[in-house]
Amino acid sequence: MDSNLTKAQIEAIKVFQRNEITEYHMYMWLSRVVKDKENAAILERIGKEEKAHYEIWKKYTNIEVKPNLFRAKWFYYISKIFGITFGIKLMEHGEENAQKAYAEYLTDIPEAKRIMDEEDAHEHELIGLINEERLQYVGSIVLGLNDALVELTGALAGLSLALQNTRIIAMAGLISGIAAGFSMAAAGYLSQKAEEGSKNAIKSATYTGVAYFITLFLLIAPYLLLSNYMVCLGLTIGIAILIIYVFNYYISVAKDLNFKHRFLEMTIISLVVSAITFGVSYFVKKALGVSDI
Repeated sequence: MDSNLTKAQIEAIKVFQRNEITEYHMYMWLSRVVKDKENAAILERIGKEEKAHYEIWKKYTNIEVKPNLFRAKWFYYISKIFGITFGIKLMEHGEENAQKAYAEYLTDIPEAKRIMDEEDAHEHELIGLINEERLQYVGSIVLGLNDALVELTGALAGLSLALQNTRIIAMAGLISGIAAGFSMAAAGYLSQKAEEGSKNAIKSATYTGVAYFITLFLLIAPYLLLSNYMVCLGLTIGIAILIIYVFNYYISVAKDLNFKHRFLEMTIISLVVSAITFGVSYFVKKALGVSDI
């Protein structure tokens, strides 16, 4: 143990030590689930560097520190479910905090600078590490998701005022939504085929269609379960905002994009379209002299 270090500093170094051994296990586990051999080798090398960092900190504490296996497994399963890129990017946030903390020890611990440099190198390597199919087709997913959100929240708002019967609204929404979903997927296929060929076009159309239909059924679900059309409309708008939040958080982490800007932009567009459609439905209904159903 370095006699120049205070008790508080030693306790802080124990935390660094545990973080390093925890990240070592995370990277080694991840290296075993990545099919690409080159990517797996890079993950394994970074994991070994984390282990080396652990050994450096150990020289100052003179004790073995156990990893946080819960945290390691948490990121492991997040990576398996949501993609290796997303899981790694979440881990990067922790490494950014660690780098700031290491900076306080540059004077007392010479190796801290080396650890900082290697942690920074990890971040740059990880950015281009994984080439996941789901991220290659983000544009197609955004197309299906955004189109469904804008079209369906607007359509359901208009149908809610015009029809005022949740079963009829759900039926009309499903029929028009399913037709629009297949139309959107077909348009995506033809557009992509003209640019990159039929193989990529099929995948692009599939991602667009799946994103559209998942959004469709989530937005219409309240009308299938409840009877008050205004409550259903409120829930549908709430679900739309939640979908926008979750999707944009995922993309902002995986692709290093601005979350706040994207979230606000999609939310405002969906709400404005819903409000306009609701207003149009009201005036059309009055103009045509249609009574409540």
